[in-house]
This record gives sequence, structure tokens and C-alpha cells, in this order.
Amino acid sequence: MSRLTRRLPTAAILSAALAVTALTLTRTSADAAVTLPPAHAKFDYQIGGAYTPPAGVQVVTRDRTAAPAAGLYNICYVNAFQVQPGEQNQWASDLLLRDANGNLVIDQDWGEPLLDLRTAAKRTRIAAKVNGWIDGCAAKGYQAIEPDNYDSYTRSKKLLTATQAKAYLTLLATHAHSKNLAIGQKNTVELAGDRQAVGLDFAVAEECGQYDECAGYVDAFGNNVIVIEYTANGLRKACSQFGGTLSIVQRDVDVSVPGDSGYVRKTC
Repeated sequence: MSRLTRRLPTAAILSAALAVTALTLTRTSADAAVTLPPAHAKFDYQIGGAYTPPAGVQVVTRDRTAAPAAGLYNICYVNAFQVQPGEQNQWASDLLLRDANGNLVIDQDWGEPLLDLRTAAKRTRIAAKVNGWIDGCAAKGYQAIEPDNYDSYTRSKKLLTATQAKAYLTLLATHAHSKNLAIGQKNTVELAGDRQAVGLDFAVAEECGQYDECAGYVDAFGNNVIVIEYTANGLRKACSQFGGTLSIVQRDVDVSVPGDSGYVRKTC
């Protein structure tokens, strides 16, 4: 997960409020229409475990292994650029990024090996696996995909490039649109200007308030930005600048569930 380093049903099943406020974009290249998350909606980030959403929540992100929340707009979290701890044996060895000594390149914050995006052939093979997960999200009834760790190239010991990351994410975006799923840009504000070329529909920005990056996402995505802060200061800054236009929530770093001692969920 990238936390702190940077985690198909039709509109007819949504609540009336979502149906009124959701924005539909037509992707000619994918010959599909996707429904974006409603802007400035109450949001909950549940990638650490699913639970009954708090009252008034309209949009929820959950891990791809979880079921969507009934009646809400659901975003499916997929770790698309790195390997979840314990899942290394589910990947072909040559698809894991290695340095010149043959050692795995690891995201040290989360203990996740990076995927090797350096060639078109490898990107295609990796995308085939992740697109299978996207198919699973669609089958469960999610409306959008949140592919995490777009910025893995910044942790790759300079072995990966932004160009390779964009080429790979374009494959995922094209496939998501073919399943009538919207797809979000996770973090990586420095690439937000390339959102249309890649095919990205909205943004999920961690700590953009804390690090004064929210405006960069708004420049590229308008108000279709979901903000997750992990500190009170970050929440204060995000709310003071964008509390009237963006979806903003503070969660605890572990994204825990109610009843856990560290559970935090606050909004503007």
C-alpha cells in the first residue's frame, strides 16, 4: 500500500441523490460509459476492513477481496504496481523487479516487492493478471477502480520510469472502461497533467492537504478528487481550502475498523 508514501452496476442501483449528482463520461476509445464518484460526497476509506458505513456516507473504497456496500457508490482498491505481503508466490519470478545484484526491490514502508514494468511484454503480462482482479471488482458490483502505487517508480532505485508507469496504467484504464468502470489516479500529483492521455477519471489523494498538493489534483481533475488525510493538521488544511468542494476524510494510518483502539474517522 502507498499510504503515507505518496490504498458493474448501473446508476439505477444508486440512491436518488447519487443518480442526480454523479457525472457520466463517455470514453470513445473504450466504447463505454462510466459513472464517476459524486463530487463533494461524504466518503469512507475502508481498505483495512469492511464495516457498516457511517450515516450519510455516499462513497466507499474497499479492498478487492471485500463485497461492496449496498446502495452506495463503491470503489475497488487494487494494489496494481506492487505485491501485497504474502502474495509473492502468486507472481512469476521474472515479473518482480530486481536490482543489478538480483535482489528484489522492496517498498520498505510496507514490505511490498515492486512489479517490473520495464518492457512492453512484462507490462502486458502484469496487466493481464491485474485486469483479472478488475473483472472481479466489476462482477461484485463495484463502480470504480483505485489502482494503488502509481508512484512505485519513485521507489525503484531508478530502475523504473514515469513513462513506463503511465504506459502500464493506460492498459488498466482501457480495460476498466471496457467493463464500464471508472478508474482513479492514486496520488502521484506530478503526473496528474497526463490524466487524459492515460485515461484516468478522478483522483484519490492521500495527504494532499498535509503537503499542499490538493490544488494540483484539482487543476487536473476539477472537483472529482477524494482526499484522505492521516493527521489532524492535514485535515484542517484540506478542509480550510477545499472543504466546500472535495470529498475529504481523516482516517488512521492502519485504516482500521470501528472498535479497534486506533480507529479514527473525521470529516470537515
